[in-house]
Amino acid sequence: MRTASIKSRRPPASIAALTVLLVACNATAQNLFVADNVSQGIYEFTPGGVESNFASGLNAPIGLAFNSAGVLFEADYGSGNIYEFTPGGTRSTFASGLVKPTGLAFDGAGDLFVASRSGTITKITPGGTRSAVASGLSYPIGLAFDSTGDLFAADYFGGNIYKYTPGGVQSTFASGLGYPVGLAFDSKGDLFVADISGYGSIIEITTNDVQTTFASVYNPWGLAFNSAGDLFVANGGAGYIYEYATNGVQSTFASGLSQPVEIAFQGITLPVPEPSAWALVGLGMSVLFGLRRQVRR
Repeated sequence: MRTASIKSRRPPASIAALTVLLVACNATAQNLFVADNVSQGIYEFTPGGVESNFASGLNAPIGLAFNSAGVLFEADYGSGNIYEFTPGGTRSTFASGLVKPTGLAFDGAGDLFVASRSGTITKITPGGTRSAVASGLSYPIGLAFDSTGDLFAADYFGGNIYKYTPGGVQSTFASGLGYPVGLAFDSKGDLFVADISGYGSIIEITTNDVQTTFASVYNPWGLAFNSAGDLFVANGGAGYIYEYATNGVQSTFASGLSQPVEIAFQGITLPVPEPSAWALVGLGMSVLFGLRRQVRR
């Protein structure tokens, strides 16, 4: 009987090249947008930390959210408007007449949910139709959807996190917090809460309802995860944007801001510029032909 020998555990060069191709194609980069309540503007940061002025002349911007098309929406607390910005920065009014809007979040259907100082949460369809989701809250600010489509709202004065099913049924998800303002879910489904009571902290609430202190941060406000799973925190008290790697290590992503209160990552993911798209196409073709030759052997 002839026994085949295994010369190497290393995959064929074409397989390795295909792996590189897939990794490169799936790599993403996202710009971070920051609403600054004192400078009345929105700043844009590249993944490398390069800052530019995206919008100015706003009236107490406090809420940010991207829709699936990459259009940025801003809750303008002072004017009662919701503005939308094209990727190029062109501004238009999406909704007006709201009472001090604070938090924004989009559901999977593309409807915008707006928290207001009036103690309400309103749903606005892409066509502008409004309907009431909740009322009687003390001061809802942060909004976030989980992967199942449930809406979570941070009620600032009440110290609670409320949960709303797609059918509108309300329940209390967490209570006994100080002053919760910002919300964000990680890829595991754990909810992160920015609580500005006392010195300030980031609370992590697992899917099993276990609460732990993820980090102590002075006066934290907006929270957002990038596509790599790193947590970004707007430090409204000192003008910093902090970044927490997946292992919990903190670093300063940006500084020198006036009062960053909300952050959001660009809704459209961008391919890594190097190697070029044509180089990747060429690599992919060579990989496919290489695999074909190996199969024929």
